[in-house]
Amino acid sequence: MGLSTIFYYIIGLFLLYIIGLILVWPIKKIIKLIGNGILGGITLLLFNFIGKYFGLSIVINPLNAIIVGFLGVPGVILLLILQVIL
Repeated sequence: MGLSTIFYYIIGLFLLYIIGLILVWPIKKIIKLIGNGILGGITLLLFNFIGKYFGLSIVINPLNAIIVGFLGVPGVILLLILQVIL
């Protein structure tokens, strides 16, 4: 094995590492998005449970869950305002 072969192995491993980082980054974002969506769905479920006493409810669907998951309480307020307007 010559010096150039070892050099090519090092370059190949470095490129494999870079490609691995590029592929893992979107997976982390997707997992975070799913987690936020689940938390948003739970928040909407609790809001609907408490809101039924006041005549308020928000439909639980994936888009609403993600909005509430990202924005939190302001997301619930946003969905209520959109429900009144539309």
